[in-house]
Amino acid sequence: MHYWRLGLKILAIAAALSMISHAQEKSAPPADANDAKRLPGSEYSGMYTFLKEGEFVQVSVEDAGHVNGFVSRFGDLDSDKGAFLDQFFKTGKLNGNALSFTTEIVHGVGYEFKGTIERGEGKKPGDEAYYVLKGTLTQTVTDANKKTSSRSQEVTFKAFPSDASPQAPSRD
Repeated sequence: MHYWRLGLKILAIAAALSMISHAQEKSAPPADANDAKRLPGSEYSGMYTFLKEGEFVQVSVEDAGHVNGFVSRFGDLDSDKGAFLDQFFKTGKLNGNALSFTTEIVHGVGYEFKGTIERGEGKKPGDEAYYVLKGTLTQTVTDANKKTSSRSQEVTFKAFPSDASPQAPSRD
């Protein structure tokens, strides 16, 4: 008799879980409703080229023009030459198509970008260079003697094709 009650309890729990799961499926908005509520500027989110082959910038546009992301680049110092370094955005902002971001300093190097996001030569969304980041990139380097120097250059970073999705690094 004891097993019969246990069986009823398990059956009741399974039925409750099934009802909860069904209710959640019904309340979830269709995919098209999510697309209609896209954030302004979210179409610019994606991966863009950086200074050297194999390096990239990941840009993620969020609420109210706030931008998150990171630069993934090769190290230039003797101690990190050839190693991939990820530099997360310390600040990032999108106002219309004006984009700016500043990275954290990693191994004495930081970046600041001020420019725009524009339509590139890609023919349709998802194509390579459909969007480009154009502007001024300033690299700031602090050496072992705490001497800081800056170098600015005009850059154009092309959007990667949409089938080249990034692997977000962990922030350990």
